[in-house]
Amino acid sequence: MRLLGKVAVVTGASSGLGRAIAIMYAKEGAKVLAVARRKEKLDEIVEMSKNYKGEIVALQGDVSIREDNITMIDKAVELFGKIDILVNNAGIEDGMNAIVDMSDETWHKVMDVNLNSIFYSSKRALEYMLKNQSGNIINMSSVAGLRGGRAGIAYTTTKHALIGMTENIAFMYAPQGIRCNAICPGSTESEMTAGMGGYDHFGMKRAISGTGSAIRMGKADEVATIAVFLASEEASYINGQSIACDAGWLAY
Repeated sequence: MRLLGKVAVVTGASSGLGRAIAIMYAKEGAKVLAVARRKEKLDEIVEMSKNYKGEIVALQGDVSIREDNITMIDKAVELFGKIDILVNNAGIEDGMNAIVDMSDETWHKVMDVNLNSIFYSSKRALEYMLKNQSGNIINMSSVAGLRGGRAGIAYTTTKHALIGMTENIAFMYAPQGIRCNAICPGSTESEMTAGMGGYDHFGMKRAISGTGSAIRMGKADEVATIAVFLASEEASYINGQSIACDAGWLAY
């Protein structure tokens, strides 16, 4: 039980990577507050967790709303007495639009979900973590945060910025026993990728022009194992890093 006794908040936990991380954390003994907009999907993993060493509690919330990001952290502390781990996983795509074709509405929406939400949730979590001189924040970035041509302008910008935020938090609070790392998956099987449609033709054509060297899509559990490792004491010397998991795609 690598996470026995730990308390974690996982956003975007109703499907895909967030769901896999919440389940795997509970199997490893953690108490998990799973946050997403779709309560019925969260209830499924709550039921599953009854067979695990840890537990999952569902909280309906929308990370695009500033107050929801603060409330979920406070709720975890209210329920479990502390917060040890925050996984900022929730995110949305941007339609693969290049900058000329990016609408103001989409730009601001992607910023709110993919970046601003993480600022608010991390700030609140750190207020508690600093009191305990211990904590762990894991941010879900992307290979689009390491390269410029894997997605649209808004998504790419937020994922690059998230890596900067990760490194800043890691450096600023390392003396207080707090770690912050990012995971950068390649294309991963999820509801987001399965439901691809309505994408900008020009942006999509440019973004996929370099995908011929990709070996395969990843699976949610493959990414979740990294999130477990980073949250555990096994990764105690890893801080401020952005870990790519893409079957070697970026190595080309």
